[in-house]
Amino acid sequence: MNYNEAFDKLNDLGQTHVLDGFNGLSADKQAELLEQIDRTDFSVLRLCSGDASVVPKGEVTPIKAMQLDEIKSEGDRFEEIGLNVITDSKVAAVLLAGGMGTRLGSDDPKGMYNIGITKDVFIFQRLIENLMDVTNKTGNWVYLFVMTSDKNHDVTVKFFNEHNFFGYNGDYVKFFKQEMAPACDYSGKVYMEEPYRIATSPNGNGGWFSSMISAGIADIVEREGIEWLNVFAVDNVLQRICDPCFIGAVVDGGFTSGAKVVRKAAPDEKVGVMCLEDGRPSIVEYYELTPELMQAKDEKGDPAYNFGVILNYLFNTKELLGVVRENMPLHRVEKKIPYISAAGEYVKPQEPNGYKFETLILDMIHLFPDCLPYEVVREHEFAPIKNKTGIDSVESARKLCELNGIVL
Repeated sequence: MNYNEAFDKLNDLGQTHVLDGFNGLSADKQAELLEQIDRTDFSVLRLCSGDASVVPKGEVTPIKAMQLDEIKSEGDRFEEIGLNVITDSKVAAVLLAGGMGTRLGSDDPKGMYNIGITKDVFIFQRLIENLMDVTNKTGNWVYLFVMTSDKNHDVTVKFFNEHNFFGYNGDYVKFFKQEMAPACDYSGKVYMEEPYRIATSPNGNGGWFSSMISAGIADIVEREGIEWLNVFAVDNVLQRICDPCFIGAVVDGGFTSGAKVVRKAAPDEKVGVMCLEDGRPSIVEYYELTPELMQAKDEKGDPAYNFGVILNYLFNTKELLGVVRENMPLHRVEKKIPYISAAGEYVKPQEPNGYKFETLILDMIHLFPDCLPYEVVREHEFAPIKNKTGIDSVESARKLCELNGIVL
């Protein structure tokens, strides 16, 4: 894209201020800005008008989860089905690892954080070790697709290479960057984070599959005949990845998606809860649970909305292609967005000053025709690291690792 083409694109969108400092840039920086303008999808800015911050909920009703007693009674059969699917190379794993360890006091990607006590044990290492439990059992390497971000891609790739993929077969580990969305002020004008760079942010955890397509990773999925993708977040160091019993239960039940869930620790625990919405699988966020929903009971007298998601999902790849084509709902979120002023000064706002735009994986669940909520034991599979101390922290994760016999 040359300058005139960039100007025409921006002019149609009312964003020509992006080029205000163009003539003062070096040739390299000019090329960088033009390339970013070319690849940026500005269509998200349409959400700046009207009330687009909340996607309205339909009628919420309970969904039946597969609970521990049923899993235990059918576990051997589910395990055999899942192991056959994995041995046939029909499953791959997708690690969402675009975040940084800022809340842990680290400037590195979150997956590089060291939770070890007597030795080095990195978050990425724990996840690889969990995945290798399955590959060792089947003798079959599973593709691992790692989604990074603009901010942490190079250092993440370097870290994996420096540690020889923690014993995993590097030929089966593929990295791809998450797509970015422009950030803007309340009037819809995009901010500049540098004179040569538009302010952007990752397009939300629901953008993982569209990002895979853009990066060409979906071509590997098609070429290899992969039928299932197990998607999981970076911060849960106990989660089972490509769990044969989970895969077997989903496949055996004829479902197109599955979600690992845990029983809520308290009615007001801050986790999204599985439900039906207008008869389709969905997730209601903790802040959307009304007192009536919190107090609702099932036929056994247990809370009707009692199973929280842990961001470990299994998706059928054919259905995923349909979901992407249906256009994921886009959410507008108020944020504090640092920017370069017209005078060239760096501004770090203390209050929200504009919008970022995200897609959410919970919306992806709602676009699928069905979903199996699959219960796991909290203390064995749920050790999220979101804070340095306290609840869902490095401290609590270390204790849970030790409880499960993992030497730190």
